[in-house]
Amino acid sequence: MKITVVGGGYVGLVSGACLAKTGHDVTIIDTIPQKVDMINSGRPPIYEKGLEEILKSCVGRNLCASLNYDSVAESDIALICVGTPPRPDGSANLEYIESAAESIGREIGKAESRGVHRFRTVVVKSTVPPGTTEKIVFPAVMKGVGSCATADELSIDIGFAMNPEFLREGLAVEDFLNPDRIVIGSGGGKAKDAVTAMYEGIGTERLYCGITAAEMIKYTSNAFLATKISFSNEIGNICKQLGIDVYEVMKGVGMDHRISPFFLNAGAGFGGSCFPKDVSALVSLAESSGIDPVLLKSVLGVNDAQPLRMIELLEKRIGDISGKHIAVLGLAFKNDTDDIRDSRSIPVLAELIKKGAKITAYDPMATAAMKTLFDESKVIYCANAKDALKDADACLVMTEWPEFTKLDAEFDGMRSRVIIEGRRILSVKDKEGICW
Repeated sequence: MKITVVGGGYVGLVSGACLAKTGHDVTIIDTIPQKVDMINSGRPPIYEKGLEEILKSCVGRNLCASLNYDSVAESDIALICVGTPPRPDGSANLEYIESAAESIGREIGKAESRGVHRFRTVVVKSTVPPGTTEKIVFPAVMKGVGSCATADELSIDIGFAMNPEFLREGLAVEDFLNPDRIVIGSGGGKAKDAVTAMYEGIGTERLYCGITAAEMIKYTSNAFLATKISFSNEIGNICKQLGIDVYEVMKGVGMDHRISPFFLNAGAGFGGSCFPKDVSALVSLAESSGIDPVLLKSVLGVNDAQPLRMIELLEKRIGDISGKHIAVLGLAFKNDTDDIRDSRSIPVLAELIKKGAKITAYDPMATAAMKTLFDESKVIYCANAKDALKDADACLVMTEWPEFTKLDAEFDGMRSRVIIEGRRILSVKDKEGICW
């Protein structure tokens, strides 16, 4: 199949690359020239395990990137994979979705005017509120079509579908090629068949449903996982006060097949590009529908407060932070990525700066990204953990990088060995956990 992917971010780039790997002819559209050039040279603009190998094997053969929408004319499927960032009120900003849809429509209109007739399916892969595909994407596509030719002049056959992604950053390639499930929301017919054919060769269970149900499945999945994390953190906070090891507790809880052991690790909270944004959007959607989502608001409240408990523990151990040297290990929101979006390190760094601490920090991949938020006048970024820890009064571990599990003698360089971890990964004895 010929596939156009609109958006070269995590979802679009990984989806496009993996679809090319499975044999489709893929064009990825992005608005940033530097990103397009990098993709076309086989260099991923983001770090994602296994992505560079796919780009090198497919670019120049059946994968390319472009700044324009020309490829839509010959495409069987146009995938919309643009961002839906939160507005100030927490609702999803859909302007990029609408713009992409209208641009796709214009190219379809131009193609049909030239006599390039074929069935095309517009598929939303971005996370969007229920009703977006039908109420925003469909009208925008048809508006784009109409801007190039009138409906009377054209014989246009367009299908619409919703195909949510369930990709974990750092494991996105693996998740795309070996998914738990593939959700295809459509009205049936040729659109359903087209999306099904797109996944030919990827063996897993398919769920066919309505478009709005597919949109809601993505929000609900992320909200439920975020709820498990905040619930575990709240139990962890209780266990901390009672002197109980929350990891022992959650190990026993997770052995219940109705619960499962996943997303029960207590710690500093969740971050990234999905959970905070999607739960906030679901809260906004509920409130706009006259529902008070008490549980979901609590999930966000627990998550906002959790990283600041690191600061509370720190002050109990060393007193006034002003003028103290604090080392922060881990800046990315999780390991195996350079993504800092909603990283739990951000509120911790902001609070340390507010309280007048001298901060050194180290992350294997996310230093450049964090410098865009906190420059080197506020945070001293180091090349390794040992340098960050040298002469520190205390250390906060914020990300579960595997290399941190091996740290030991590096802590000997600290002025005082006060070590507080927000992720349970350290093997040294003299450390304290946020929830344990």
